[in-house]
Amino acid sequence: MTHIYNFSAGPAVLPKEVLAQAAADMLDWHGSGMSVMEMSHRGPEFISIYQAAERDLRELLAVPANYKILFMQGGGLAQNAIVPLNLVGHRAQPASIDFVHTGSWSGKSIKEAARYAKVNVAASGQAGAFTGVPPQSEWKLTPDAAYLHICTNETIDGVEYDFVPELPAGATIVADMSSHILSRPVDVSRYGVIFGGAQKNIGPAGLTLVIVREDLLGKALPICPSAFDWKIVADNESMYNTPPTYAIYIAGLVFQWLKQQGGVAAMERRNIAKAELLYAALDADDFYQNRVAKEYRSRMNVPFYLRDESKNEAFLAGAKQRGLLQLKGHKSVGGMRASIYNAMPIEGVQALVDYLNEFAGR
Repeated sequence: MTHIYNFSAGPAVLPKEVLAQAAADMLDWHGSGMSVMEMSHRGPEFISIYQAAERDLRELLAVPANYKILFMQGGGLAQNAIVPLNLVGHRAQPASIDFVHTGSWSGKSIKEAARYAKVNVAASGQAGAFTGVPPQSEWKLTPDAAYLHICTNETIDGVEYDFVPELPAGATIVADMSSHILSRPVDVSRYGVIFGGAQKNIGPAGLTLVIVREDLLGKALPICPSAFDWKIVADNESMYNTPPTYAIYIAGLVFQWLKQQGGVAAMERRNIAKAELLYAALDADDFYQNRVAKEYRSRMNVPFYLRDESKNEAFLAGAKQRGLLQLKGHKSVGGMRASIYNAMPIEGVQALVDYLNEFAGR
């Protein structure tokens, strides 16, 4: 049987060890006589799963004690609405939110936030076809903005920040890290809020992680649904409503796996090696093209194009025959895309590189 490598952008590949453990636990978790999917979220069995997941994530990212970790639902797109709902309610005047527009997902966040506040696009990479992050020296920030929203890795466009913005004291950065969270160390203390959908680098769809500094709680708009009010969720330890229990369980197994691999610093070294291997193959000649400026190329999501796009279907068909799946690019940008998250082994990237070279006739 051909070895399968899944390059999907999300829901995405999971570590084989995690899937094997989940399969072993499916009918009877640790002698409880229950599957995790059958457990009460308030029962001692699931509470122990939840507490371990929260503890391991806090350790992996060195989350400071004055930050809350929330396990929520709705995905990253929902959080793009939930963020302004939670952060602008304390303003006497209509709030303004700053955005840096670096691709498809920050574009979605701008549209969502405009429902609840005035938005200021402080900088945009649209004129350059989203091939990099606009230099911070060109950003036109609002002096009294409620916060600055950035998407630190654009899943569709393949643009990743290589810096943390420098803002005046007291200013707040909100970062959508959906598609590269846990792929590299992060100084959480430099952000007010970090959030991300789990289905890219953490676990199955249905879970969203929010890491929020405590002083930002309790500032929700009156119209914010109670289940999405971060303070209520935090006060109830993510149990205000029934959380996505099985997704939390799988995420917890992924956190354990990451610790066994050496943590996020070790994963960063692996991810750099995988990305360098793949980009080198794409840059070898002009048969393929990656349009992102080299300093902003994502380590997680690698979009690329065949110079002769009439060969696209043949490329995808050949890749499928070799067990290289989900390489078709997002419909909004076309081309190809290889997502090489933490769980993608370097052997999978090497298999893709071998095929790239074969298809190009190298």
